[in-house]
Amino acid sequence: MQRVRVSSHQSPVHKLGASQMTLSPKFKLNAFSPSPSSSLSESEGGGEFLPLIPGLPDDIALNCLLRIPVHAHPLCRPVCKRWRSLLLNKETFFTLRRQLGLVEPWLFVFSFHRCTGKIQWQVLDLVRLCWHTLPSMPCKDRVCPPGFGCIAMSEQGALYVCGGMLSDIDCPMDRVLKYEVHRNRWTVMNHMLTPRSFFASGMINGRIYAAGGNSTDLFELNSAEVFDPMKGYWRSIAKMGANMASYDAAVLDAKLYVTEGWLWPFSFSPRGQVYDPETDKWETMAAGMTEGWTGASLVLHGHLFVVSEHERMRLKVYDVESDSWDAVDGPPVPKQVCKPFSANATNGRIYVVGRNLHVAVGYIRMRPTTMATTTAEVEKKNGKKEKVCFSVYWKAIDAPRALCDLTPSSSQVLYA
Repeated sequence: MQRVRVSSHQSPVHKLGASQMTLSPKFKLNAFSPSPSSSLSESEGGGEFLPLIPGLPDDIALNCLLRIPVHAHPLCRPVCKRWRSLLLNKETFFTLRRQLGLVEPWLFVFSFHRCTGKIQWQVLDLVRLCWHTLPSMPCKDRVCPPGFGCIAMSEQGALYVCGGMLSDIDCPMDRVLKYEVHRNRWTVMNHMLTPRSFFASGMINGRIYAAGGNSTDLFELNSAEVFDPMKGYWRSIAKMGANMASYDAAVLDAKLYVTEGWLWPFSFSPRGQVYDPETDKWETMAAGMTEGWTGASLVLHGHLFVVSEHERMRLKVYDVESDSWDAVDGPPVPKQVCKPFSANATNGRIYVVGRNLHVAVGYIRMRPTTMATTTAEVEKKNGKKEKVCFSVYWKAIDAPRALCDLTPSSSQVLYA
């Protein structure tokens, strides 16, 4: 296991931007078109043309400036008016980065202060390993962070926060908020049809699904609904086969898997449901999948993984053929990443965020083998199935001291 130490001195926490960002009247999006023939030029006194970077065509210079890390923008803005216009407006900056294919992964962590309960979003730049703080989310102060549903549209750089619960009166909410990286602001969307907290949520084919949870009278729900971001409204879907709050949920093979997890005093096996949008029907989850689902789930390489809350926080993978969970070869999550934790994955890497926002990055390796003790099934081109072995090794990223009192509730990966 390799360890990357990021001290509070080396990695301060930066504000990503103001909570309300507006375009300057003098600033236009096409003023920074990558084309040298565009209206990129700007006069700075006397009408003299000043290039973005002397000696370089503006399209090449723009490509260079769009690679400047966000935390370095305040240092670069005083260079000239044109640099200031580009780097001061995050909406234009991130929009142009996306147009040029310069997107990079960012880890968004929904957290709360363990003493005051105040919620906040922290963002880790996974390339430069520096933290940023998002504008405050427009919601009530006294809320229960685990009661929210957080769903990411990773490629679009958008994040949805749905439902939740007011902690002082135990009242579920129906509010929906959307954060867009390129705008660096929150937008209030159309409310959910049913107020709910501790519910299952997931993104399937560009639509957001919400199911189960606790109602306003704190009874468990069996209702479910779907939100179409393009149309901007919610509609009801088939009811679940059981009233249940969600312990965890995952989207695998375009289906929503929901489990209530083990409940004290562990007298009964947990219940699980599977929703298929194609048929608008719910099915009972396989017994082995439900009983072994003992932690935060993530989907990688078309397989369902769980970072177990038990078993020294080891990683395991679900085997469809045997309806069982296999331990992934490799060490457990690094010790400094403690419970409670959240997990997510992208591009062959697993991100586990623990208390104090220490992060463990797991690198998954997959190889076909018939001699492996850790197996899963994959489809081959010839229609046959072959055993696959998964292994993991970890790197730990220590958070700066400024984040030492924060506890994660959810984590999502967005590209910006």
